[in-house]
Amino acid sequence: MIVSDFVARFLYERGVEYVYEVIGGMITRLIDSIHRQGKIRLISVHHEQAAAFAADAMGRLTGIPGVAMATSGPGATNLLTGIGSCYFDSVPAIFITGQVNRHEQKGERPTRQMGFQETDIAQIATPITKAAWQINEPEQLPYFLEKAFKLATSGRPGPVLIDIPMDVQKADIGAYLSRVGSKTANSVSEHYELKEILYSLQTARRPLILVGGGVRAAKAVNLFREFVNLIQIPVVHSLMAVDALPYRHPQRVGLIGTYGNRWANLAVGLSDLLLVLGSRLDIRQTGSDVSAFKATRTIYHVDIDKGEINNRVQGCQPVVGNLLSFLRRLLGAVGPTNWRERSEWMSEIDRLRRKWPDTDEIQTITGINPNRLMHELSRVSQQASVFVVDTGNHQMWAAQSLELRDDQRFVTSGGMGAMGFALPASIGASLATSRPVVMLAGDGGMQMNIQEIQTVAHHRLPIKMVVLNNRSLGMVRQFQQAYFQERYQSTFWGYSAPNFSHVAQAYGIDSLTVSEREDLSVALAKMWAKSSDPFLLEVLIDVSANAYPKIAFGQPMTEMEPFALPLGTQS
Repeated sequence: MIVSDFVARFLYERGVEYVYEVIGGMITRLIDSIHRQGKIRLISVHHEQAAAFAADAMGRLTGIPGVAMATSGPGATNLLTGIGSCYFDSVPAIFITGQVNRHEQKGERPTRQMGFQETDIAQIATPITKAAWQINEPEQLPYFLEKAFKLATSGRPGPVLIDIPMDVQKADIGAYLSRVGSKTANSVSEHYELKEILYSLQTARRPLILVGGGVRAAKAVNLFREFVNLIQIPVVHSLMAVDALPYRHPQRVGLIGTYGNRWANLAVGLSDLLLVLGSRLDIRQTGSDVSAFKATRTIYHVDIDKGEINNRVQGCQPVVGNLLSFLRRLLGAVGPTNWRERSEWMSEIDRLRRKWPDTDEIQTITGINPNRLMHELSRVSQQASVFVVDTGNHQMWAAQSLELRDDQRFVTSGGMGAMGFALPASIGASLATSRPVVMLAGDGGMQMNIQEIQTVAHHRLPIKMVVLNNRSLGMVRQFQQAYFQERYQSTFWGYSAPNFSHVAQAYGIDSLTVSEREDLSVALAKMWAKSSDPFLLEVLIDVSANAYPKIAFGQPMTEMEPFALPLGTQS
């Protein structure tokens, strides 16, 4: 068996069903082996970044590492943004790149390059992977492939890159080498007793749970929901945990952070205890005033990485460990305790929700209110398995206002914040779930990987592409409005976008453009008239629509524009 055939067999045996790729000279042999094997479906996209984002979505939704391949040089470097997205958002993925023949590599020679397109991608990718290796001997491959899959899925999940020279790919691999020993799971720190945490949760007057993307990464969502149902403590969430609880769950409060729901940020400000589960408390969650975030409240911070705790926010009680193990032990320690209802605390939060509804934060625009759009889109998209969201103002409106059911997922690029993520990621999401997917993108992000409309058309994927077109790069335009005296260079001045409905039609996909609220329900109905077909809906949004509420610059997270009032005056 040659190396490329072994790779095809190994991937299939590990449960890989799809490989995303753009073919090039140095991976032709790998692609041919997968094709001849006939058990893994090759999805040929039109830019390697798209392959990486599609693999990212596959890894998030299945827990099996998504796989993308690219040739040496520009193919490999084009993967980097998607690799970084997997790394920052803790997504299991395997990236396999082709490399020039070993005799064509520069080695220790004092020159930039020997072989055509020779690029040391393993060294370049090292800072944004859990590991990156070049395979220089055929017999190394079984060991490193096995190690890559274990590493990608253990501890904090993440990406691994394997670079295989062309001459190694065609070499005979010999006998299958022994497998790598299993890695033991991270244990939970004993620094703080579970009974102490439970007692604090039970006796606090205004406790909150802050859930982050770590709950998904640890495959602990079901245990988390069981725990919340039992103790009945209200839950706020980060951008990466929009789908941790369904929208209608009685304990769900809402999104916190820079663009969080105002009532959710206020709830954090009023709380006296915070249990943080798998959320790193970065600046987009806490705001820049970390002392106000900590205040006098007790914070128990549970994370698999010790370095994430007491990093920005000081004085947290650290619990270092895997969330799945932590929640199992926490539920086991609850015992027969009769957890009291938090009716007074929940009523106070509900009163804030009614006073500051998300649909009233933007009051000066004409046409379609983007928060209302998210509510209406949710109600007609019951068949959707996933909402895949790009980066920009629309991302914030979606996180604030989408009404997800208990079986629906929310997928976005969090740590990397990559524009152009949503369209290729929706391809991976659609194939991962075999169900319709809703894609949300702004006009700027849609143009970053617009070529992948052809991939959607080629495979007739049931992706409902919703493009919020405000004819600007809205999030940065809003920043310029606030801090650059309304000089809109490169966000509105010098920027343009096409008619996306016409673009979709050029790819053979049905489409529609809507600009008035009274026409929205008809447009959404047309989008879902044929649920198994792709569709593009362009929604024209007022160029002056800002993402509100937004934490006022330098202020506590409870003081949010456009009505930045001190905490005591907002309740």
